[in-house]
Amino acid sequence: MTANALFSPIQVGDISVSNRIVMAPLTRSRAVSGDVPNELAITYYAQRASAGLIVSEGTQIRPDGKGYVTTPGIYSPAQIEGWKKVTSAVHEAGGKIVAQIWHVGRISHPDHTGGLQPVAPSAIRANSKTFLSPGAFEPVAEPRALSGDEIRQVVEDYGTAAKNAVAAGFDGVEIHGANGYLVDQFLRDGANKRTDEYGGPIENRVRFMTEVVDAVIAAIGAGRTGIRLSPVTPANDLSDSDPQPLFDLAVAELAKRNIAFIHMIEGATQGPRDIVPDFDFAKLRKSFGGRYIANNGYTPEFARDVVARGEADLIAFGRSFISNPDLVERIRLNAPLAEPDRDTFYGGGAKGYTDYPALAGVA
Repeated sequence: MTANALFSPIQVGDISVSNRIVMAPLTRSRAVSGDVPNELAITYYAQRASAGLIVSEGTQIRPDGKGYVTTPGIYSPAQIEGWKKVTSAVHEAGGKIVAQIWHVGRISHPDHTGGLQPVAPSAIRANSKTFLSPGAFEPVAEPRALSGDEIRQVVEDYGTAAKNAVAAGFDGVEIHGANGYLVDQFLRDGANKRTDEYGGPIENRVRFMTEVVDAVIAAIGAGRTGIRLSPVTPANDLSDSDPQPLFDLAVAELAKRNIAFIHMIEGATQGPRDIVPDFDFAKLRKSFGGRYIANNGYTPEFARDVVARGEADLIAFGRSFISNPDLVERIRLNAPLAEPDRDTFYGGGAKGYTDYPALAGVA
């Protein structure tokens, strides 16, 4: 490929995108009563519609899947109607957007779940924290282990969430299988100590992930289905004793299903890429064979080089999109990138959300 490959169109499953730059999911904690997207979200996402593909902020599939204050859902009629306004605005601006569907599992607190104890593969409390209210970062609660029947219900709820997302106008969904949340908790043996068909050997620990993927495919089709993975990140106190064979198997199973993409966090989320120096991400990309979105520590120059060399199909940028609504054009022009205001990442109103300016003369 050429050095301009980052700006070339590409087909991602059933989704045609205009360039290879992806807006990564970014929790902003600005939903309103009922976990409905804030009206400001319409502007926020439309401002960033020049991305080849937007992945929405994490959007819980059911009330007990919530882990942080004022995050939006995709399980109620009001939430679906709220998201319709967002997706319509993105499409009117020429963009494409998928919903990241999310269940946080043990990374929660009864304050978020109507007083219910968080659920997880096993009753192991994470050494992690959650936002209980803006500015209040508190330890997560001890979870209880899901029963077999409850697991099957959660799987069904992922499929329902995918249907709801398409009804809300999303072009597809990304299953959140990363960063120590529920799907990841089932995958990795640091959180999964089950002795039934969902625990123990890697063939069992990938089962929940594949059942979720199959439920989403049945609901909306493989061409609209993607997944995010983070094989070696320690985020939310998660680990695995031998991640390479585990994720070799997980990705091989995903390849069989011909899904639209995998979105891979390479290394520690928002941290070093080489946290596990001998982990082979290139092997996973080759095994998958489909569209590979690379994420973590990408500068514009690094992104250009990786796509030009064919080592990834698309590159996801996260925090750069917070403060640069016109990030695609800034990268195209080699223009300076604005720095985000960390104090306004979570909660609040327009400040630090929809008030970052584009370059002069750039829409």
